Amino acid sequence: MDAGRIESRVAQVLLRHITAGQRLTVALSGGLDSVVLLHVLKQLASPLDFRLTAHHVNHGISPRADEWADYCFRLCEAWGVQLTIAVVDVSCSSGAGLEGAARAARYGVLGEVDTDFVVLAQHQDDQAETLLLQLFRGAGVLGLGGMPEARVQQSAGGGTSSSPIYLRPLLDVPRQAIRDYATSHGLQWIDDDSNADRRFARNFLRHEILPVIDQRFPGAVANVAHAAAHCAEASELLNDLAALDAGAIVEGSGIDIERLAELAPARAKNLLRFFLRRHGLRPPDQRRLTEMLRQLLTARRDRQLCLAHEGTELRRFRNRVCLVKPRSRRIGAVRFRWQGEPVLVFPESGGSLRFEMTRGDGVDVGCLRDSLLTLRERRGGERMKLFSDGPSRTLKNLLQESSMPPWERQRLPLLYVSERLAWAASVGVHADFRAAPDAAGVILLWEPMA
Repeated sequence: MDAGRIESRVAQVLLRHITAGQRLTVALSGGLDSVVLLHVLKQLASPLDFRLTAHHVNHGISPRADEWADYCFRLCEAWGVQLTIAVVDVSCSSGAGLEGAARAARYGVLGEVDTDFVVLAQHQDDQAETLLLQLFRGAGVLGLGGMPEARVQQSAGGGTSSSPIYLRPLLDVPRQAIRDYATSHGLQWIDDDSNADRRFARNFLRHEILPVIDQRFPGAVANVAHAAAHCAEASELLNDLAALDAGAIVEGSGIDIERLAELAPARAKNLLRFFLRRHGLRPPDQRRLTEMLRQLLTARRDRQLCLAHEGTELRRFRNRVCLVKPRSRRIGAVRFRWQGEPVLVFPESGGSLRFEMTRGDGVDVGCLRDSLLTLRERRGGERMKLFSDGPSRTLKNLLQESSMPPWERQRLPLLYVSERLAWAASVGVHADFRAAPDAAGVILLWEPMA
């Protein structure tokens, strides 16, 4: 592949995604691939009418890290490209290892760049390596799709975030063609010594495995990379199918169990993966996902099923599966006096209490103003009388009748006036504390923190 064809392929990718006047920022490491990418984009910036900048992330891991940053600075200065250098502290505390930690730190920085596109230099050989590594790890279709040509960042709720789009215009270009391009244009670059370290899985695959495969099966690397594209297309179709199913089955953070059970097992698992990803969670492996689905579908209606996953809980209550963030600890009592504030925030209790003035309804204003108030969660055994001529009933029974899930019942704040229960969120006001007709009252509203 000659230089002209590389520029042509990159231009084709750009024309699929960018519009005139947009900002493109190259993730510039100083290595061969990113230097060639910057050079190609520099040639295309004027014809395609985009603004070009570069961003270098200094991980500080290698003794030559500052040397690489200095080289990127001098290169961009010579080529008239604006460069930003970010220094990051790489921590392995997450258990991802040095390579994974550096990658996470790099993408964390790149995701905050003020630009329309962050342009990455991964190429065809990188794509093949990624697919094989994922295959060895037992990944499904989504993982085998490799790196997408363009990726829009998703927020935890499934919507599009304000982060830049990651664009990879070299995914169809072999590593050797990139090296030939650099040689023909007299480009210079930095060689990272760690790229030869066989202790890293990708380097072992690159230097020990793929050359043997390519010798026995010429063109295998390109074919593997193309297979990743096929898997990516299949993954998109599965995602579209899950979105269609979710429209009829998913409501907010909950799934209708009866409708989920009507789907074929593979389709139900596909929806469950989609549901978890929509909420910013990584789906479990195939074995775990199958077991989660089995328990969700077969649990008795009265069983309080709870499946822990990625710091959250999948809970089944009656005919619904809900995603719940667990409480790390019980909340103690908070004592205070109300001086007429419209809102009081209680960080310890995980929410705020809103006071809305009214007449003939809510809690009697005088009771609130003249007494020491206590806010706390349920402890068990509480009783309430909602009507003056009605019986006193246990709060447990009142909540069961409200069809409120058990995990929400325990979190409900209760307001005590001089150590007597006066109000329970989502239940109501004790009759002894209700404002008389035409008397000043306060409607209490509990607003949990996000």
